[in-house]
Amino acid sequence: MERHFDNELQNLKEKLVEMAEIVEEMIKLAVEGLKERKKELLQKVFDNEKDVNLRQIENDDLALKLIALHQPAASDLRLLVTAIKISSDLERIADQAVNISERGMDLLDEPPLKPLIDIPRMAEIAQAMVKDAIDAFVNGNSDLAHEVCKRDDMVDDLNDQIFRELLTYMMQDTKNVPRALKLLLVARHLERIADHATNIGEEVYYIVKGKDIRHHIE
Repeated sequence: MERHFDNELQNLKEKLVEMAEIVEEMIKLAVEGLKERKKELLQKVFDNEKDVNLRQIENDDLALKLIALHQPAASDLRLLVTAIKISSDLERIADQAVNISERGMDLLDEPPLKPLIDIPRMAEIAQAMVKDAIDAFVNGNSDLAHEVCKRDDMVDDLNDQIFRELLTYMMQDTKNVPRALKLLLVARHLERIADHATNIGEEVYYIVKGKDIRHHIE
């Protein structure tokens, strides 16, 4: 029975990795579609959303089944509860990627406001945070989980920098305001993606170390 539980737990971890890979690709496609102004890339993000939603349901069902059937000990129970939380965070990250694609679709109808440099950089960091947070969970790596959490500051700094730059564009010409606001929303969505990755990192750190590092990352 114990071997069966371990196999099912490993299966759940693999399913979370697969879900995360789809979500990471959605982030990449959304920002690349925005930057390159390619509708087909933005559309792929929408197409992937349903798959992510279904995977969340399947992962949650599997985790709850393992809890109900095996009544796991405290450490394994925490792991399964964390898996459910991670599945929820991944689904919300996918929602943010969809939001970015929606802003990208809106901006296709207007001329570019400026070359996009910091937004793709934000996306690159946030996407890597998601990947590393999931890797930390699968491998029980508290150091990597902690590193993910610290990277949130980099995303926040870029978000502030983007805000200041776009504010300048809006002050120069009121005609720039609608496009600048859409780009500000994109940055905000990326900042939220990083927050969800940080949530995962904090959960992983807690189940490995038994220490709550929320609100005081060092």
